[in-house]
Amino acid sequence: MLPLSGITVVSLEQAVAAPFATRQLADLGARVIKIERPGPGDFARGYDETVKGLASHFVWLNRSKESVALDLKSPEGNHAVHALVRSADVFVQNLAPGAAERLGLGAEALRGELPELIHVSISGYGADGPYSSKKAYDLLVQCEAGLVSITGTDPTPSKVGISIADIASGMYAYSGILTALIQRQQTGEGATIELSMLEALGEWMGFPMNYAVYGGAAPKRTGASHAAIAPYGPFTCGDSKQVFLGIQNEREWATFCERVLGSREVAEDERFVRNSLRVEHSTDLTSVIEQALARHTADEVVDLLEDAGIANALLRDMQGFADHPQLAARNRWREYDSPAGPLRALIPPATFVGQEPVMNRVPDVGEDTERVLTEFGVLETT
Repeated sequence: MLPLSGITVVSLEQAVAAPFATRQLADLGARVIKIERPGPGDFARGYDETVKGLASHFVWLNRSKESVALDLKSPEGNHAVHALVRSADVFVQNLAPGAAERLGLGAEALRGELPELIHVSISGYGADGPYSSKKAYDLLVQCEAGLVSITGTDPTPSKVGISIADIASGMYAYSGILTALIQRQQTGEGATIELSMLEALGEWMGFPMNYAVYGGAAPKRTGASHAAIAPYGPFTCGDSKQVFLGIQNEREWATFCERVLGSREVAEDERFVRNSLRVEHSTDLTSVIEQALARHTADEVVDLLEDAGIANALLRDMQGFADHPQLAARNRWREYDSPAGPLRALIPPATFVGQEPVMNRVPDVGEDTERVLTEFGVLETT
């Protein structure tokens, strides 16, 4: 028995945020019934064709689910989804604001009939306020939350390379649902949970917001370096490869100078004797460090850093991450099925010792419609 065995989730979902939340519920054993439009289904299915003809986002977010294709604007489709929700523990939706209400699937209507239901709505900016009807794609929310303003290099602000606003809201939906399930066990009452991408990502912006509001200036955009710690970031070695490292305190700085750079004098240089001065003279600091590292290859530098106890990393590309020796050594990869054949994915990061997570098939559009609707009494058996 997995932790969420016996929990049924009906999700009227698309794109990233809601599917990310519900896939994690499925990982823990919940039954997730995904409602899709007939034909194309979730529009994330069409983002690309890079995974054996399937979309990379979709296969990541939708394994272990059942797909039911319904035209919710038709009387039959609307009746069917309501029948499914009446047997569910959790209902999740991330339609445009107001769309669920127009379908009779808003929190007030459903929880009026089903007070034990956990009703979850994910939107870009929230159900009210001047931005409630504004379109909210991940990049745009990153901009509105200020993330793009502090990411990138001094001349070039950049977005984060993953759908971080979607992921943040999906994570809070997931944790909120788990909390509501505990609350329902204690009180018998369900819950109405509202999440916005802006507010979820805003929670993650606490450090730079405090730094800017109380310090008078936002953290500088410093690429892969750190705005307030030095040395921290990439440094080029003798073979032209880069090693990333981070120094957290003065003891580590002294050790780094002596055992990696081979020079106690650098630690005592008046430009570098404390962190704030190293940040101020970061260009000079980088030059001094890279002159010393030019005597070694990147692999040799990593060995020196490891021996000295200095935090470090190699810059891996996506294939390098997929081949990471640590993940292989810990047996983190599993194979699962899809309409395009077997695929490989990491098991969920929260590992329940002694339990194997659910890693079931990615469904084709509507492949479970007849079976599920028959099971729930919407279709008559023949």
